[in-house]
Amino acid sequence: PADLSGGMNVSVSLASGVIAGVAAAIISHPADTLLSKVNKAGAGGDGPMITRLSNIAKEVGFVNLCTVGLLPRCVMIGTLTAGQFGIFDTVMNTLGASKFHFHNPNAH
Repeated sequence: PADLSGGMNVSVSLASGVIAGVAAAIISHPADTLLSKVNKAGAGGDGPMITRLSNIAKEVGFVNLCTVGLLPRCVMIGTLTAGQFGIFDTVMNTLGASKFHFHNPNAH
């Protein structure tokens, strides 16, 4: 990072944010989909929460649970995370703060 210009550092932060956001969206999507569906009245039938979640997962199907609505979610979470990373990096550079405080132990 020390070899790159400020603009390039922010670009790397934005790209990293997109990658992190898309990964987070893909990982959390099935659970969030189940959560959204189980909160609807009468979803999954009666009984304990685990039984209702299992019923919803069977009704929807594993592939649909993982893929339906995934693209808009990736776009939304990817952009939000990239924005957070970009703001953080810009503020750190503006304040002159350093993100990494490593030292070379061989230099002593």
